[in-house]
Amino acid sequence: MLGALWRWLGATLAAERDRWALWLPVAFGGGIGLYFALPSEPPLWLGPGATLVLVVALLALRQRPLPRLLLTAALAVSAGLAVAELRTRAAAAPVLLERHGPAELRGVIERLEPDGKTTRVTLAPLAIEGLAPEALPRRVRVRVPGELPAEARPGAVMTLRATLLPPPGPALPGGYDFAREAWFRGLGAVGYAFQPGQVQPGAPAASGWQLWWSGLRQDWSRRLRTVLPGDRGAVADALVTGERGGLSPAMEQAYRDSGLAHLLSISGLHVGLLAGLIFVGLRGGLALVPAVALRWPIKKWAAGAALLAMPPYLWLVGASIPTQRACLMVGLVLLAVLLDRRALSLRLVAWAAVLVLALAPEALLTPSFQMSFGAVTALIAGYEFWSRRSIERAERGWPWRILAYLGGVLLSSLIASTATAPFAAFHFDRLTLFGLAANLVAVPVTGFWIMPLALLTYLLMPVGLEAWALVPLGWGVEAVNRVAVEVASWPGAALPVPAMPVWGLLLVALGGLWLCLWSRSWRLAGIALLLAGAASPWLVRPPDILVSGDAKVIALADPDGRLWLSSGRAGRFSSEEWLQRRGQVEASVWWREEAEVSAWLACDATGCLYRREGRAVALAFDGDALLEDCWGNDLLVALLPIRRACPPGTAARDRFDLWREGTLAVWVEAAGIRTLSVAQWRGERPWSPRRTGETVALPEGDDD
Repeated sequence: MLGALWRWLGATLAAERDRWALWLPVAFGGGIGLYFALPSEPPLWLGPGATLVLVVALLALRQRPLPRLLLTAALAVSAGLAVAELRTRAAAAPVLLERHGPAELRGVIERLEPDGKTTRVTLAPLAIEGLAPEALPRRVRVRVPGELPAEARPGAVMTLRATLLPPPGPALPGGYDFAREAWFRGLGAVGYAFQPGQVQPGAPAASGWQLWWSGLRQDWSRRLRTVLPGDRGAVADALVTGERGGLSPAMEQAYRDSGLAHLLSISGLHVGLLAGLIFVGLRGGLALVPAVALRWPIKKWAAGAALLAMPPYLWLVGASIPTQRACLMVGLVLLAVLLDRRALSLRLVAWAAVLVLALAPEALLTPSFQMSFGAVTALIAGYEFWSRRSIERAERGWPWRILAYLGGVLLSSLIASTATAPFAAFHFDRLTLFGLAANLVAVPVTGFWIMPLALLTYLLMPVGLEAWALVPLGWGVEAVNRVAVEVASWPGAALPVPAMPVWGLLLVALGGLWLCLWSRSWRLAGIALLLAGAASPWLVRPPDILVSGDAKVIALADPDGRLWLSSGRAGRFSSEEWLQRRGQVEASVWWREEAEVSAWLACDATGCLYRREGRAVALAFDGDALLEDCWGNDLLVALLPIRRACPPGTAARDRFDLWREGTLAVWVEAAGIRTLSVAQWRGERPWSPRRTGETVALPEGDDD
């Protein structure tokens, strides 16, 4: 039996030999994922050293097929680990560890992001009051109220008074870690200013081509919003310059709930449409000149022109990581045209993934990377399957071809929506049920109306005639806005779902890759992995108690699993994420003054007692409760320092523990009580330094 199974496996792998290379990016990404999953920072020599050893072993055993295959896979994993290690070291820069200020901040403006009545200003600090020069972060981002001075533009030197905070960590174990993202962006502090800053008189603007592009983008954004005010201008600005600020909360939520939020971020759709417009337009124009079309390779000329347009477009829209990835992907397609190679193939996707991860390994953890490559891989795999039937379609008449085209559009939208849904559920805890219907209308409008006019806008901006293109572009944007609002209003448009565990996402990713990368019937085994991963949110138990790191809010789960909050106002950011991760839309509020809330929770003015599964957890709000709560309970959580109030060995977490380790999650089970803090979940990594010391003054709102 086992021998027959082994022979079948060997024969199947041999038949799939041309697909082996497609798994190298998967192994490379696996090494990167392994690095980020480690509980502590590995020694710098680990990844490069393992890579060197495996290279030597591969050279020594290159004549033996099976060892060569296994060593190649191991080499890809170790290379991913090495790249991630080196990237982390290269991104190292000072990070603020504690609240600082109010203090005077002077720095070079790198980016301005209007957001309603405030503006998020990213500065490269020149000086910060109270900080030594060697402790200055590489970048800080400050929210500034009111209208900025007219001279405020990228490259200018701004002075303002602000309160600075460390980049915030997750709101709960397993949550989104902004501090990790900030580490790789060189963002060492965030904060808020009290008044609009001032551009220093006579201070020369900093030079640099990146700042020049940023200034140009700001100027074009201002001119665009002058022609198209309100939500219409905000959406048009996002599509033309990549600036997403200024969109009303209601419209932004409508785009999310309708499944059209991807249109607001410059990604593969926008880059592909722009490159396609240049390619098709130029090739079509040259084809009208027979003397040129018959003698010269106009297809390659058009591909070359589209390729040359990518870098300026990249920097004009902000050069975010998703945009860089999209430009790289489209650039490889155009390069394949220039080299007379197949433009769309899974090998192209594999090379693009390797290049993106080699340049920015942290992108592996982002929803944009996972969703874009998931969609592209699924679409090309579906195209390969569909193209096998192209001969049959070619033999039929034009009515069938039209129906086949419309069916292809519908199928493409369905494949892309299905491929991205698990990643959207993992990162945003929501599923958009009618995204297919919204995209069937909005994407053609974007492709055939908005993007051609956006290209015309780029051409007319330098001569001041952009209004000619922006006014009709606004009509298309208004149509898409109405689609978003209409679809978002349908009952059940956005379905909250519980948080998917990491192992569930891994099963989904592996199942999808197994289904798409292999070509024989055994690929269907990937469906089982997909289904297991999709069911994972309902197979894990969420925590019963959550206490925020600033001790402002506590969440308790009732016997039905519904969260109750200690406050409806304090700690709103944390509590909203807690509810979202649980798939819960609203929460009830329990009050400390109530003597008896229910059989599972009893409270008085000094504390509460939470009972579940035969266990008891005491929540102490006042020092008078400590003498009683230290005894007879399975766990004590105190919102004040315990110091010596409890005897040694008491199972307790106090205000100092919360301050040092962040949000505390507690599972109350019959077998015992488990606790996990944000610091324990993050481990000892460069982007998660732990606070130390117990004789410090606890700051108010240190985790805001």
